[in-house]
Amino acid sequence: MTADYPHTAGALRDLIDHLPDPCPDALARAAERQDQLTKPRGALGDLEALAIRLAGVFGTERPHAQGAAVIVAAGDHGVTCEGVSAYPPEVTPAMLANFLAETEAGPGGAAVNALARATGTRVYVMDAGVNADLPDHPGLIRAALRRGSRNLRVESAMTEEETRQLILAGARVARQAIEDGADFLIPGEMGIGNTTPAAAITARMLGAAPEAVTGRGTGVDDERLSHKVAVVRAALERSPVTDPLAVLAEFGGYEIAAMLGMMLQAARERRAVILDGFVEGSAALIGVALNPKLRHFLFPAGECAERGHRAQLDHLGLKPMFNLGLRLGEGTGGVLAVPLLRGAAATLREMRTFEEAGIAAG
Repeated sequence: MTADYPHTAGALRDLIDHLPDPCPDALARAAERQDQLTKPRGALGDLEALAIRLAGVFGTERPHAQGAAVIVAAGDHGVTCEGVSAYPPEVTPAMLANFLAETEAGPGGAAVNALARATGTRVYVMDAGVNADLPDHPGLIRAALRRGSRNLRVESAMTEEETRQLILAGARVARQAIEDGADFLIPGEMGIGNTTPAAAITARMLGAAPEAVTGRGTGVDDERLSHKVAVVRAALERSPVTDPLAVLAEFGGYEIAAMLGMMLQAARERRAVILDGFVEGSAALIGVALNPKLRHFLFPAGECAERGHRAQLDHLGLKPMFNLGLRLGEGTGGVLAVPLLRGAAATLREMRTFEEAGIAAG
């Protein structure tokens, strides 16, 4: 990308270039401790590997990881005019209002709000580029530069400067969530049509055929799925870009750029990033291409039902924690993974070794 805007270009380059490595000493100590805990080796299955990875993220073999936050970035997409979704774009601002609504159970009436209350996760709501006049609300973080992205089938979805600004805006919200106590950060999204840009990004970053990574999104029928694949193919044929940030600008969306910023900032501050689904995965592909160190801070929650998600995870070399057939978005799968990761951290932090317990190991 060009450096016509030196402030944002420099700030973004600084964010990308200064990601830490996982702490090697903590990884080694955690692995050693894991083998000495009062249980048969391997008895906690995948929790053991997750716990060791968390030790590397937080820099201690006894990670005190508790606080969790989900940041739901909402944005609209010009490509919806191509008929790629089963729902109209007016659903995006309506759902944004639902995230912020006051209900008898507490703030927010969407699935992510209910699951966040159940898991003790704080919810942040961000307007990354919703195509509507949104009323003022104390819980709404405004970062929109325009009302929705452009139609990626015929032109770049975002300009280079818009892309940089939304990445940095996502980073700022992540920084605030971390200052508020988040150890686990979950990028979430809401945007009718956003599986189309996610599919285009995934196809280009993986060198995959559009039909291999383009799914039904909101539940389109076979005819509309074929049309959606054709739209993704036309976009890819329109632009040959391969530079990660250029790919994001050409084919992405404002909420995808914001989620990338959240991931980069969380990694920079040694926090664990919980990946929800396919749209989040497209942002992660860009991030890891920009700096491979980001991968060490990514913890995929579950394999979602969207076609292409498995290909994303395989490319990243990451194993999901569950498969519940989720395809809602909003960060819902990530929120559900919070107790699993808290539990993994607790095993290293709170279990005793055989020596500490005075038990003779076999």
